[in-house]
Amino acid sequence: MQHVLNVAVGLLLDGLAYGMILFIISVGLSVTMGLMGFVNLAHGAFAMAGGYVTVTLMSALGVPFLPALAGAFVIVGAASVAFERLLYARLYRANELDQVLFSIGLVFMAIAAFTYFYGPAPRPIRVPAYLSGSVDLGFRTLPAYRVFMVAVGAALVAALWFGFERTSLGAKIRAAVDNRHMAQSVGIHVDRLFTMTFALGSGLAALGGGLAVNLLGLTPTFAIQYLVFFLIVVAVGGLGSIRGAVVAALVLGITDNAGKYLYPAGGAFFIYAATIALLLLRPAGLYGRD
Repeated sequence: MQHVLNVAVGLLLDGLAYGMILFIISVGLSVTMGLMGFVNLAHGAFAMAGGYVTVTLMSALGVPFLPALAGAFVIVGAASVAFERLLYARLYRANELDQVLFSIGLVFMAIAAFTYFYGPAPRPIRVPAYLSGSVDLGFRTLPAYRVFMVAVGAALVAALWFGFERTSLGAKIRAAVDNRHMAQSVGIHVDRLFTMTFALGSGLAALGGGLAVNLLGLTPTFAIQYLVFFLIVVAVGGLGSIRGAVVAALVLGITDNAGKYLYPAGGAFFIYAATIALLLLRPAGLYGRD
């Protein structure tokens, strides 16, 4: 019985940590797709860039882990403003096929660029000693990095909920997501909101990419390798819904982790099966608009 309990706790913690990574990276994609109506398949490239920025700051400049994560958030978020203004803005009114071709083209260009500068081999990261050990709870020890991931994810959930639900900026973003034309008619500067939200979403993706290096690894194919999982979180949670992104990421993370442990030969079958089941019940997503 004790062994079963230990396995269950371990699976739950690993699933929560994995789910929090999915949430941190995917929530920006959910909000930007809900706000802009833009099919941005290049979102994973910003997560990959965050991973490489984090690794570079630590290895080349000796920046500690936590400041390196903050640096990745700021650097990638700031760089994404140029992408949004110079490239994405030109295709806001284009059809979905044009947006898909454009953004997937950016993914392959990012893969080629990072392969050229960093090579195809995985890039390691050295987390601080206080995150590489274990946390003793008295009745059980838990991997410190997993606990850290869950704590960071929970803090971001609280911060994003407060920002979107309890501030005037959040009210404007929600209004633009619900009805862009009505928001414009009452004086909300939607284009400025687009840029700010895009930068925030890209920065969060970069933060998630930096946090994911220790759990998922980092290669130039990261942007395409995990793209389908980010899209699944958005589809299952519902466009523009932070609550939906949280619930979807946690459910899918725990399901995928537990499924691979209990039946390794099944691979990613369980996460796809859960996705199909949830979308059959809620075609617009758990918290999406019908």
